[in-house]
Amino acid sequence: MNDVTEILKARIAAALNDLLQDAGGMTIESSAVIAEIPPKPEMGDLGFPMFSFAKLLRKGPPQIAQALAAKLVAQTGQASATFTVEGPYLNACLNRGEVARTLLERALNETTPFGKPQTLAGSHVMVEFSSPNTNKPLHLGHLRNDVLGESVSRILAACGADVRKVCIINDRGVHICKSMLAYKEHGEGKTPESEGAKSDHFVGNFYVRFHLMSQNDPQAEARAQDMLRKWEAGDAETVDLWKKMNNWTVSGMKQTYERTGVSFNQYYFESQTYLKGKDEILKGLESGLFYKEADGSVWVDLSAEQLDKKVLLRKDGTSLYITQDIGTAIFRHDDWPFDKLVYVVGSEQQYHFKVLFTILQKLGFDWTQNLYHLSYGMVNLPDGKMKSREGTVVDADDLLDSLHDLALNEIRSKEREEAVGDPDATAEKVALAALHYYLLQVSPSKDMLFDPKESLSFNGNTGPYLQYMGARVSALLRKAPPELKAEASNGELLTSDAEWSLVKTLANYENIIASAAALMDPSILAAYLYELSKSFSRFYHDCPILSAETPALASARLALSQVVLRVLKDALGLICVPFLETM
Repeated sequence: MNDVTEILKARIAAALNDLLQDAGGMTIESSAVIAEIPPKPEMGDLGFPMFSFAKLLRKGPPQIAQALAAKLVAQTGQASATFTVEGPYLNACLNRGEVARTLLERALNETTPFGKPQTLAGSHVMVEFSSPNTNKPLHLGHLRNDVLGESVSRILAACGADVRKVCIINDRGVHICKSMLAYKEHGEGKTPESEGAKSDHFVGNFYVRFHLMSQNDPQAEARAQDMLRKWEAGDAETVDLWKKMNNWTVSGMKQTYERTGVSFNQYYFESQTYLKGKDEILKGLESGLFYKEADGSVWVDLSAEQLDKKVLLRKDGTSLYITQDIGTAIFRHDDWPFDKLVYVVGSEQQYHFKVLFTILQKLGFDWTQNLYHLSYGMVNLPDGKMKSREGTVVDADDLLDSLHDLALNEIRSKEREEAVGDPDATAEKVALAALHYYLLQVSPSKDMLFDPKESLSFNGNTGPYLQYMGARVSALLRKAPPELKAEASNGELLTSDAEWSLVKTLANYENIIASAAALMDPSILAAYLYELSKSFSRFYHDCPILSAETPALASARLALSQVVLRVLKDALGLICVPFLETM
């Protein structure tokens, strides 16, 4: 409906300018005309408030609305509409058939983009997400991070942005040395292959082992710190062990990324960037930006920025998270000068990013203003919070396996094995739909509880329900007789309430994408998909498609169903939900 809205805004602006002809040559642009959706359908399809023009025209908003209605009521045009006045609002009831025909013509033309607003055309956006550590496998928290980063990247690209997806792998630091120390002292030369274990899970078990060690051995922490110093000094034995265990973890993580449809244009490793950060800190120390405490540690005082003092280098000279983040940011801008860099990181790191951005600004990097922290809330299971060091974390692979098994049991219980073709492959796609949609339907800023069984429901606001709707539309289109062709020109016949509701929902798709991109919030698109599915269900129930009263009406309704399928496929892809033609 964007095209129709813009035409109406132009007509209203022209009518306003007619009223302004005695006001000294001032001109109102169509962009100044605001379009809203009236609170009640009976009030019209679009409402245009007149408040902003009262001072200019020296009239009350209701009087302006009345004057405009008088001017517009006799006009005809491409976006023909009838106008009414509701207080300070000029409301428009659109020509349903004309809007429907225009929508079908645009949406069924495969050579032109549909739902691609191009609001970010020409911009370069880098999105960092996942940020795993190499001492453990990906867990449930990573899954929310991953799907949020992947979905936001796809939505930004749909708006025309050139998107570069990057991942920083935290492969150094004392936490990495803890799993290394546990393996060195208790690994007995075992390997993932010898134990029949996925390689990242194998390493994660030794991180849990260290936690148990430290409870009974008060010197374990000191030995891990000593191992970090040896690593930073380049001790050959320590570096060899580090390489071996990191390779195990990264290899296992990449298998999980591939399974979940997550990908990156580039990986950054903390071990390759922390020295750059260290150099920048030492330069800042030399210039007086930072200062050294008596114990030799390096700090920055950010009290003038309403922040606290922050340690940048430990007293033994080793780096911290903030150190490597400074180096990584600089490397990234050197590699690929961005218009915006989005960090997808949990809300518990909000203060960290305030400090990071402030330090980079103090160091003189003018692109700091282009940095943005996309903060998201915690995700837990019904039985409580996860703690990886204690072994209570929910591993991503284990959760996916569990969802896969539940979906497969559902397929078998409904005796749908033959219908779906490959039950195992279908179960995997249903599991991903359940997981990704459940994680994205909540606004990123909110904490959430992930309920595996609820996520797999085929009824209500879930990923499998949306997959079912896609399969339902696909089945309908397969049943259409060869002689029945979808005709956009017959869209003029789509005037019933159920048809009009569906047309308006489809016409709003481009606005939804633009809004989800602007706010970097896939839940906006998830909510839209659920509304679209419900709107199609009402249409399907109220409006016979293949058995419509006339062939022309059947062809129009078939065309409308094809547009629904196109939008479903496109939008599901943007929120990382696999599309299924059969369920």
